[in-house]
Amino acid sequence: MTDFRIGFGYDVHQLKENVDFWLGGIKIPHHSGAVGHSDADVLIHVICDALLGAANLRDIGYHFSDQDPQYKGIDSKLLLKEVLVLLEKSGYVLGNLDATICLQQPKINPHIPAMKACLAEVMQVAEGQISIKATTTETLGFVGRQEGVSAYCVALIQRKNLPNS
Repeated sequence: MTDFRIGFGYDVHQLKENVDFWLGGIKIPHHSGAVGHSDADVLIHVICDALLGAANLRDIGYHFSDQDPQYKGIDSKLLLKEVLVLLEKSGYVLGNLDATICLQQPKINPHIPAMKACLAEVMQVAEGQISIKATTTETLGFVGRQEGVSAYCVALIQRKNLPNS
């Protein structure tokens, strides 16, 4: 079995006025927010998918169906904690992750330190293991028209040092 594995996550959420905007576990002040079955935190969703994919554990929708009422409006940080339990049970820990948020407005760079601090606490890892970047699409496409937000993430996981291994 390999000691290192890489996973990839991608997600999109529609933006709607007068909805709270949760991103990276924090509430971003803005007139629009992402909509979804949960709190629609697109960054946490791609992190979950990247980690699950790296461990060959399918995807976030498989584990937390949007058809299941128990996940309606759920804080995505709780989903991330559950993903980390699954990762741990599979014998892996996070090496690092690198994520990019695609959003025209609001500007995300000022919020990245708070997102990293929040995610590091939830994941019980060092902030240095989490890279978050932000970009626009230069007004092109659904992101550029401010109709939605998308995010990408790659994660490196490594096998834990187990006794007698």
